[in-house]
Amino acid sequence: MQKIFLASFIVFLTFVQVSAQTNRWSVSGIVMDKEGKALPSATITLLDPKDSTLLTFGVSNPAGYFEIKNLREDELLLQVSFMGFSSYSTPIQKPAGISQLVLGEIRLQEKTADLDEFTLEAIAPVTIKKDTIEFNAGSFKTMPNANVEELLKRLPGVEIDTDGNIKAQGETVRRVLVDGKEFFGNDPKLATKNLLAEAIDKVQILDRRSEQSLFTGIDDGQREKTINLKLKDSHKKGFFGNITSGYGSDDRYALRGNLNKFSDQQQLSFLGMSNNTNEQGFSIDDYINFQGGLQSITNSRGGMVRITVGGPGGGQSPIPLNNGQRINGIMNSHALGTNFNKDFNKKTQMRSSYFFNQIDHRITQNTDRLNFFPEGDINFNENSFQDNMSANHRLNLILDHKIDSLNSLRSTTNGQYTLSDGWINSVSSNRDQEGNLLNRGERSNLTQGDNYQLNTELLIRHRFSKPGKTLSANLIFGYNAWDYEGSLFAENQFFGNNPGLEIIRQENLQRNTAFNYGGNLSYTEPLGGRKYLELVYNFRQNLNDVNREVYDVEGVNRVFNQQLSNKFNSVYTYHRPGANFSYNSGKYNLVAGLALQATRLNGELLLFDEFIRNSFENFLPSLRMNYGFSNTKNLMFNYQTFVTEPTIEQLQPVINNADPLNIFVGNPELRPAFVHSWMVNYNSYDVGKFITLFASTFVNFTENAIVNAQSIDERLVRTITPMNVRNSLMANTNVNLGFPIKPLNSRFNLGPNILYNQGYNMINDLEDVIRISSLGGNIRYDYNWKEYVNLGLSANINRQETAYDFSPEQNQLFFNQNFNAELGLNFLKKFSFNGNFNYLKFNSRTTDFNESIPLLNLSISRFILKADKGEIRISGQNLLNQNIGVSQRADVNFIEQTVTNNLGRIVMLSFTYKLNSNLNPMSNMSRPGGGMRMFRMGN
Repeated sequence: MQKIFLASFIVFLTFVQVSAQTNRWSVSGIVMDKEGKALPSATITLLDPKDSTLLTFGVSNPAGYFEIKNLREDELLLQVSFMGFSSYSTPIQKPAGISQLVLGEIRLQEKTADLDEFTLEAIAPVTIKKDTIEFNAGSFKTMPNANVEELLKRLPGVEIDTDGNIKAQGETVRRVLVDGKEFFGNDPKLATKNLLAEAIDKVQILDRRSEQSLFTGIDDGQREKTINLKLKDSHKKGFFGNITSGYGSDDRYALRGNLNKFSDQQQLSFLGMSNNTNEQGFSIDDYINFQGGLQSITNSRGGMVRITVGGPGGGQSPIPLNNGQRINGIMNSHALGTNFNKDFNKKTQMRSSYFFNQIDHRITQNTDRLNFFPEGDINFNENSFQDNMSANHRLNLILDHKIDSLNSLRSTTNGQYTLSDGWINSVSSNRDQEGNLLNRGERSNLTQGDNYQLNTELLIRHRFSKPGKTLSANLIFGYNAWDYEGSLFAENQFFGNNPGLEIIRQENLQRNTAFNYGGNLSYTEPLGGRKYLELVYNFRQNLNDVNREVYDVEGVNRVFNQQLSNKFNSVYTYHRPGANFSYNSGKYNLVAGLALQATRLNGELLLFDEFIRNSFENFLPSLRMNYGFSNTKNLMFNYQTFVTEPTIEQLQPVINNADPLNIFVGNPELRPAFVHSWMVNYNSYDVGKFITLFASTFVNFTENAIVNAQSIDERLVRTITPMNVRNSLMANTNVNLGFPIKPLNSRFNLGPNILYNQGYNMINDLEDVIRISSLGGNIRYDYNWKEYVNLGLSANINRQETAYDFSPEQNQLFFNQNFNAELGLNFLKKFSFNGNFNYLKFNSRTTDFNESIPLLNLSISRFILKADKGEIRISGQNLLNQNIGVSQRADVNFIEQTVTNNLGRIVMLSFTYKLNSNLNPMSNMSRPGGGMRMFRMGN
């Protein structure tokens, strides 16, 4: 199948290249002001002279020169626009006998405000404003009821993957704003998946500076790729939104809706959804993180213990690989939220949101793992069923108040409450290479609990009259409380030389509370000549109280098990004074810093009358440089050091037997890991040709890396203990290149990736060097013809190899491949067709594992009612009825394949209704992307 896909892909690309060269012509010129000075980044728009429909556009280079190639039409209307200047418009024709029309100099006149008359002004599809690129949304047509995500897909230089993650100019977009304001916190998908494309007037892509840089006026080189959605004035009057309901086979349903009321001073939004089709209109990171935390408490991993190469973050550096980009298992999702932003006046603003989501997730899973040990390989198999429920309430509140021109206050509060219920039942076995059964285990874990979190910050800032001289203080408080209860039933049978049967019945209670408070103090002093000195001091104290009670159940009696129970109090104190020197020039800025981090940990194991006292001191140098070749091309280098202290769980010498075949014991002798981190980023965006290039190299070298060492006894019971090893190394390089073929309305994106990971691992007191290398990448082709045709073809291939020093014959090699084809057709004015075919292939050269999953989704829509407010859709999801999910991955001493249940075929009928109230009736009229806008000049 993949050979057919690749062959078709190559033939198609060849056809595209040949077609692009047939019977085309170009137009060129130089844009200047009346004095003859070049105007870079001027927008050149080519329209159909009959109806002013946008055909193509370009941007002038730094010398004011432009050339638009591969034109097909014989007659065109050319418009040139530049901010602050009156637009220029002229009809042009295909030249006879030659392939290029040279217009020469085009001189624009500066705008004046003394004309008391109406003036027609061109609307440019793209405008360059210093470090911001602004797209006119009306120039990029979408179908009725399309969301912002569909609009972004049509913008040059913007990519959106199947999970809804956004890249702009090769960089990941971290934040999406609406009229410059937060929308449901920092989750970009809540804006892009729920807001209507037709409500957007402009899309701005910018590199947002840090809050500290915006306050001090000192460029620290830190940037965050951000998208700002500017709403149409017509959608700031009354309400707008939509509602969708659908019902399908096997009682599958989907409900979704949103309602918005925006103005210049106030934003109010409501959204809700409910479905049992594994759909998400928001990020589920909170659910995943919570389940990860819950499972770390119960150690309910179905018998799986991952022994990973030491790296940053306490040594955990598994390499995640493609799992088909689907949510495995069967998931019911429910969500409800509101976002309210208000500018009370020019000095006081409020940003707030509340969000509730509940997820019920049922997973049936089969795992085959080949474990590599010096004494011989072991085959592990497990069948498990999980039923997890998580209900989460999340509240965000930000208050900004400017006392006067020199002083300001900013209060940030985040609160969460999570209720959870999880049950896991698993049956597992271990066999040697001859197939002999070594042990067999059956385990059932039940955990119920809740979690409260509250974090608040108060930022006080003062700007002195001397430019660049500032003082800011940030006060921090946090509270976190867990309250869980659970039970464990396990029956383990052992064979071989030491046979036996072990039955465990236990109940446990765990109550944890954590307080943290502290503050940050920053003072900046200008030194002259664009040089600045910043003095900083950070203080933090964390107080933890852990109370875990484990009881052995004997009939109707419960017996306290002191060996497995734990009562632990700790105080963690952190001091970090430091200084940063910065220099800013016209093109580059440099920040060099040095800090001293001193930490103290005092802990007491109350049940064992033991104390843990550790202190660590480290100097932490840093260096950051940003060089801007232009507004759209820059190079960034960043070196920083940081310390990863052992967690409380890692330091406690207490047994956790939630999985009796995989026991965890802490290590009070752990030392902190010291991490050196280097990163180099290069970003280039040719606004004239819409060519993007983003390259990034990231290297982490960790001293005293923390890894999970394991020892295996004769019954194959593992004991896992965190330990320090000498060092670890991780290096990762990513490149993303995107370029258009404008005459064919097409775009290519190429993204190779290389990852290398090296570290030490401890198995039965033997230290071994493990090397993991991953080579892969993706290629994507997109074709768009107006709003009628949207075609996407992509391939993502990953090759991973793991090499062992102690046993080279056990080296591992496997491939993960993902091929995708998407097609969208809009026809007969009222109809829309969408299709998606995804082919997943997993292959292991080590275990001869081969699995392929073809996935096909189709839908057809009919728009009804006045102004296409209604949409009837028939959709088929997973029409080939592939009701499994597959993943494979390798770690430092095993290779693993997992097969998980998934939704099968679903056929659904749905209806969408667009809600508009008090909108400008002219807003539904089609406005050509390069058309005219009317302004009154003067009084």
